Amino acid sequence: MKKITKKRDATLSKQLILDSAKLLFSKKGFQASSMDELSTMTGLNKAMIFYYFKNKQGLYEAVIAEILNEMYLKISQKNEVETTPTRQLESFIKTYANYACSHPYFPALLLKELSSSGAKIPEHLFFAMRKLYALFSQIIKSGEQSGEFKNAMPMILYFMIIGTLNLMITTKPIRQKAEKSEEFNLDTCASCDIDEIADYLLLQVEKILL
Repeated sequence: MKKITKKRDATLSKQLILDSAKLLFSKKGFQASSMDELSTMTGLNKAMIFYYFKNKQGLYEAVIAEILNEMYLKISQKNEVETTPTRQLESFIKTYANYACSHPYFPALLLKELSSSGAKIPEHLFFAMRKLYALFSQIIKSGEQSGEFKNAMPMILYFMIIGTLNLMITTKPIRQKAEKSEEFNLDTCASCDIDEIADYLLLQVEKILL
C-alpha cells in the first residue's frame, strides 16, 4: 500500500509542476521564468523539481509536449462527432487557435523548437509534434478519398495553418505597436481576435481544397 501511495504522490507532484510551469511560462515567458518562482508556486523545493525534470530546458520541453498532447486529445474528441472532413478541418483550426491563444507563450516556444535542427528535438517532443500532424494529415486524406477535397500537400497546408496562427499570436504586441505608428498607415490586424483569424485562415485553406 505504501508503494502505491508514493507513486500516486509522485504523479500528482509531477503534474503540479507541469501545470504551474505552463502558467508561469504563459505569463512571463521562458527566459524570465525562474525555478525559484516555480518552487514558490508549487510548494515544492527546487531539488524535487529537478528530480522530475533535469533542468529548466527539460521542463519547458515537457510543457510543450503536454500542450501538444492536450491539443491532440481535444481535436480528436471533437472530430469524433463531426461528420465530414470539412467540419473536421474547421474543428482542427479553431481548436488549435483557441488553445494556443489561451497559452500565449506556447506558440513562441514551438516556433523556437521548429526553427532548431530537427536532430536536437527530444524524441518525446518530436513524437507529440508528429502525432498532431498525423491527425491533420488524416483529415486531408479522408477528404480526398471522399471527393470533398482536391489533391493537396498536407505538410504545406499544416505549416500554413499552425505557422500563421503561431505568428499572429506571438507577434500581437509588435503588430499593435506598428499600427499605432504615425510614420506609415499600416493595417496589421492588431484588433483581430483569434476567432476572426481562424475564420479567415479556414476560408483561405478551403479555397485551396474545395
